[in-house]
Amino acid sequence: MADAEKHLGAQAREVEPEDGDKSGIETETATIAESLAVPALHPEDPPSTKDLDDVPDGGKEAWTVVLGSSLALFASAGMVNTYGTFQDYYEATLLPSSSSSTIAFIGSLQIFFLYFIGTLTGRIFDVYGTKYLIPTGSVISVFSLMMTSLCQKDQAYQVFLAHGVLFGFGIALLFNPAVAVLGHWFRKRRALAIGLTTGGSASGGVVLPIILEKLIPAVGFPWAVRIVAFVLLAALVVSCVTIRARFPEGRSRARAGAGVSFRTAVDLGGFRDARYALASVGAFLLLYGFFIPYFYIQIYADFRGVPPHIAKYLLAIMNAANVPSRILPGYIADKTGPLKVFVPAAAICSVLLLGLWLPSRNSASIVAFAALYGLFSGAFVSLLPTYIASISPREKLGARLGSVYMVVAVASLVGTPTGGALLKERDEAHFQRLIIFCGAISVAGTVAMALAGAVGAPWFCRLTGRWGPGGDSERREVEKEVAGGVEKPGM
Repeated sequence: MADAEKHLGAQAREVEPEDGDKSGIETETATIAESLAVPALHPEDPPSTKDLDDVPDGGKEAWTVVLGSSLALFASAGMVNTYGTFQDYYEATLLPSSSSSTIAFIGSLQIFFLYFIGTLTGRIFDVYGTKYLIPTGSVISVFSLMMTSLCQKDQAYQVFLAHGVLFGFGIALLFNPAVAVLGHWFRKRRALAIGLTTGGSASGGVVLPIILEKLIPAVGFPWAVRIVAFVLLAALVVSCVTIRARFPEGRSRARAGAGVSFRTAVDLGGFRDARYALASVGAFLLLYGFFIPYFYIQIYADFRGVPPHIAKYLLAIMNAANVPSRILPGYIADKTGPLKVFVPAAAICSVLLLGLWLPSRNSASIVAFAALYGLFSGAFVSLLPTYIASISPREKLGARLGSVYMVVAVASLVGTPTGGALLKERDEAHFQRLIIFCGAISVAGTVAMALAGAVGAPWFCRLTGRWGPGGDSERREVEKEVAGGVEKPGM
């Protein structure tokens, strides 16, 4: 869709100068932070155009915030990306009496909390900044890993509470504020800043599995987890020192208006827009199966007889390939529009699942799948919020993202346990069921996202006479651009 098709509302257009689409790298609640770009001269007054431009966009302080945010994502989302290593160890050694589905549910809880509680932490950040969220999340995350190291064999409830609930809650307090705070320090260079920051999560997914694989045989699982906890503690101490909001807490609270509540964190009205509804359906389906390869690739490699010195690095390979796919798609989407990158990436992932992972039988094909799936699947995380931003009114953007992430949270919660339920036995038939299910749901999600793009395309709007929330003003803008031969990105 064209820029003119973005439903930012007249009020937002008066405030914000046109400087191009938001990058696909501006993930999660980074878009929420835009409303905090610069405080107004008086808390009750809206910021002026001059105020919005008054951000450092670099400098020592700004880049130290990027460093702190990168380390926060290294410790939070990086550990989520490491769960495949835990899944393998839990099934084989710590929780042999528990089903694969039960163990996968522990990991999916982390993702669920990351997204679901994220709908509220974005609002808390709007009001209080990072003053309380980052330190509290750091303490809870490290403490939960220490408790995980004490879990006893075949005591699934202990792992559930420590590694699932407590750790999930801790990282939820870290992730969103660490990304959102970059909106206080960057505007024109925000894509670069957030790209570097989100790269921290993929870097954690590369480094931490290797640390665990090396330490578990050498010092045992308890001390391996404790050492990882100390590594995270060091990273999070730096985050607590370097991550800071630019604006006084009082001003942020005054500008935020209403207090923190579930009602102010979500906006269900967006589902009346066909594009938003279809994108939400597509996000649910894609994220339902998104983490299944990350959780089960190492188990599948063991089943196929891949040598251990290769199998144990598959998750690290997948996460390493994920680094450029968190950064590059956003820059391409700036030129072409988010869905014109998102849909092809999702289609390629569907082909990889059914055309490469399903028939893979040897080390070469499995390694190739891990690298290619990691390379293309990263676009899901970075481009979904970008597309939602392009079709949402600016004043409701945070709440619209909150609503989508509620949907994504449910998909993440049930997706990998569903995979575990399909993999009751480690044999040919059950692995085929798992992979075919993952591929089929990926195809369905790709189709839903493509339909969202078609519904919002200018030709469809002219054909049906439906112009979305922008109504006649949107129609006039689109017709003016099409008449002038201009087709801006946005689809």
